[in-house]
Amino acid sequence: MGGSAEKMSNEEKKVAPTQANDVDDEPDDWDKRIFSTGCADENMKLTDCYYEKKDWRACKSEMEVFRECWKRHDNDKRTGSKDV
Repeated sequence: MGGSAEKMSNEEKKVAPTQANDVDDEPDDWDKRIFSTGCADENMKLTDCYYEKKDWRACKSEMEVFRECWKRHDNDKRTGSKDV
């Protein structure tokens, strides 16, 4: 068993550099969609908050700032989202 675990870690090492080389600074389709909403900064702050706290309830103020930005830019029309 020790040999197969060692082999597996060697395979993982081979994969890691390839993934690191694939990283670039060009915006992908997701980034382009977020930027087009006019609320990219608010979205980043909201996702950063969730990443740090792992609980959406702890990010209510960030969610509200994002929601207000979303409405200001008329994004409700493009997504069909509705307030409940």
